[in-house]
Amino acid sequence: MAETYLWLNGEILPVDKARIDPTDRGFLLGDGLFETMAARDGAVLEFPRHYARLMEGAAFLRLPVPLNQPALEGCCRALLAANNLAASNMAEAALRLTLTRGPAPRGLGRPPKTIPTMLITAAPLPPPGGPLHLITASLRRDETSPLSALKTLNYLPNVCARIEAEEQGADDALLLNRQGFVAETSAANLFVCLGGQWYTPPVQDGALPGTRRARLLEQGYVREMPLAPAQLLHAEGVYAGNALSLRPVASLDGREIPQCPPGGLS
Repeated sequence: MAETYLWLNGEILPVDKARIDPTDRGFLLGDGLFETMAARDGAVLEFPRHYARLMEGAAFLRLPVPLNQPALEGCCRALLAANNLAASNMAEAALRLTLTRGPAPRGLGRPPKTIPTMLITAAPLPPPGGPLHLITASLRRDETSPLSALKTLNYLPNVCARIEAEEQGADDALLLNRQGFVAETSAANLFVCLGGQWYTPPVQDGALPGTRRARLLEQGYVREMPLAPAQLLHAEGVYAGNALSLRPVASLDGREIPQCPPGGLS
């Protein structure tokens, strides 16, 4: 089996040769951001959207991004090639970009000099999964926090929701906000068909501004609308989608949801 490589702070390295400083604030404090991206034939899909979201999150966190968009896209392409993920027989891949504030002294205050850590990993895209069975998570999404719209490294609420789903024999969890409206699942935006029209929860209700979601809104195929959990049960179809996959939702809390073709969602 060929050796697997990653990209770390400007270098492509074998995975077993890479080292991240143990004082890195991403590891110690979750002080950072991430992007999960799909690639096909050696090119990153929707890269401008991913980069724009990364820059927006970095601006909010006062976190420097060490590379501009063309340079970073070039690094992703080089990593795909190094892992033999650009050839026709391995045309689809998943990349994970992680950006942290880097190593720093103890404490919460920003270091006098920030030297960010940037890590990119690549792997074959997993095969598409089947229909999802959801439960409603007991944890609520705080839609009033600006962090709910950022892909930060602090993903514990999502992790806890997924664990709760697994303990109940479900695939994933539906996250509601503090007002009881639908936000998303632990790792995907929701798209709900009502009266022949597709809707998705607004960012103001706690939905992450996903790249697939942004494209569908721009194309006019999907509209934003606050959604109550009961509306999912009476929908013509529900899908959970992110940059890597689009999967139908088959049930919520043990109650079946009709399945319909995704149409332009894919």
